Amino acid sequence: MTEPGERFSGRTAWGALHLKTPLREFLRTETGGAALLLTATVAALVWANVDTSSYESLWHMRLSVRLGGHGLAQDLREWVNTGLMTFFFFVVGLEARREFDMGELRERRRVVLPMVAGVGGMLVPIAIYLAINSGGSSSHGWGAAMSTDTAFALGMLTLAASHLPSRMRTFLLTVTVVDDLVALAVITVFYSRNVRVMPLLVAAAIFAVILAARLRGERRGLVYALLGVAAWVAMFESGVEPIVVGLLLGLLTYASPAARDDLQRASEMFRLFREQPTAELARSATDGLASAVSPNERLQLMYHPWTSYVIVPLFALANAGIPISASFLSHALTSPITLGILIAYIVGKPVGITGSAWLLTRLTRGRVQVPVGWASVAGGGAIAGIGFTVSLLIATLAFSGPRLEEAKLGILGSALLASALTWVIFRVTSMLPKRMKLRALLGTSEAIIDLAAPVDPDRDHIRGSGDAPVTVVEYGDFECPYCGQAEPIVRELLADFGDLRYVWRHLPLHDVHPAAQLAAEASEAAAAQGMFWEMHDLLFDHQDALRVRDLIRYAESLELDVERFSADLRRHLGASRVAEDLDSADLSGVAGTPTFFINGKRHYGAYDIETLSAAVRAARARAYLGV
Repeated sequence: MTEPGERFSGRTAWGALHLKTPLREFLRTETGGAALLLTATVAALVWANVDTSSYESLWHMRLSVRLGGHGLAQDLREWVNTGLMTFFFFVVGLEARREFDMGELRERRRVVLPMVAGVGGMLVPIAIYLAINSGGSSSHGWGAAMSTDTAFALGMLTLAASHLPSRMRTFLLTVTVVDDLVALAVITVFYSRNVRVMPLLVAAAIFAVILAARLRGERRGLVYALLGVAAWVAMFESGVEPIVVGLLLGLLTYASPAARDDLQRASEMFRLFREQPTAELARSATDGLASAVSPNERLQLMYHPWTSYVIVPLFALANAGIPISASFLSHALTSPITLGILIAYIVGKPVGITGSAWLLTRLTRGRVQVPVGWASVAGGGAIAGIGFTVSLLIATLAFSGPRLEEAKLGILGSALLASALTWVIFRVTSMLPKRMKLRALLGTSEAIIDLAAPVDPDRDHIRGSGDAPVTVVEYGDFECPYCGQAEPIVRELLADFGDLRYVWRHLPLHDVHPAAQLAAEASEAAAAQGMFWEMHDLLFDHQDALRVRDLIRYAESLELDVERFSADLRRHLGASRVAEDLDSADLSGVAGTPTFFINGKRHYGAYDIETLSAAVRAARARAYLGV
């Protein structure tokens, strides 16, 4: 239990352990990392212009790793670009897999549009770059003009338009995931040099072993780490960019919500350790807790902060430094490389993403729709004009010397202009009339419904207006301290929003709250006499007193027919109703309490009054538009 004076964070212990909101955690890390990335970029520019020789000498320092008579040797910049960036693409692969398993893309028809938008947002910039560099040897650098930097784009999107709907950021994330996948394929096919067949076959054999281990249910991270290192070395020796190893390993790592059976098993293991605290039982409890969380989420929690706060900024520090002078600027601003990259990103990205999404919507006659409004799509297309990490990586593979400096200038300049263009788009949108603005930002597509069992007014326990545009469903446990902390928040929410309907459903967690089942049945016994909400409130007011005699005392204070109430409790007449709620929770993927659904969509993250109010306002805006 939280002490009375302790500040309520709105997060359950389960949420803190389980990384309950992987998408929001991903976005938060990317947004925070963008500031550090920008700082590293500025530092690289300052360093390269104050002391060019020290900057270049450091990153050209030769480093080798040897084992017996075999070894790998690269300069420091190449170790960052091909070694550390493997972890960046590993995280990209993890997030792509999570989106397919649990995110917006789990509904397969929603995969088509971000794929088309992502590919269109690459083909149009490539076409523009090739048109500007037509007939020249610089046309080989077309790959540097196509890819979006996820971290920079999401960070700058937050700065340019901080009040956008979360679905806008989700849409941009799915588009950039496709972008990253295609970009890596381009690097592998078009920018790998002197490919050797035998090491490539060895790498393929290692991946076959990884797949076999995955199919056999191997869960030990050390096994996959060793196989991953071996695959990376084989790819390096083959001449193919070894960063592809990170992406493939990420895509193989499944994501799934925690099952209630796994949580109960973990609780039982911990209980055994509590009764007999031995090293063996401690290990079993630790393994039980770890196995309740999918490998994808555990690895994201482990590696994503490192990639966002260390690896990508280090990459920027190693690659973004260019000495700038008046003569260099005058030449670069007329260079087809610089202009090709600038125009490809500033014009090609928004036109490619928005245009391909619009074309697909028209060709399918509305069967495939963007999940947000067209102003959001245009703004997302504009901010996608920030091409940094992968763009710089390809530029270093395609160019050298002055041409590389010109490409870097185009990449940095497009990032600045894309941010400004995005701000203008959302500033103009904010000046529209309310209904038009909401439609432009939110769109008209239907949201994914996560709640498996729809609200039934004839069955469910409901507070608030029956015809309210927003319905909040809570799966809760009367003994759960976090449900108790959430209860005054829910009451405040009902007081603040007159057009809100609140539904309570039972999810007693027997393994950790032994009195919860009987308390739920007591509320149903009170409901049989028309006093569910009165008993509901009393149970939460006395969460530490839920024994049978306490429940009967509450029935007496409510002036219920105590004899009937006691008989109903004794015969467990409410158990079937509680079991129905448990079944619906399982169908909706609910394992912990409290869990909220707002208009059928699961609410992830904190449940403080500010967060829940924002979610209710967003749902009300969509209901206002009829979507």
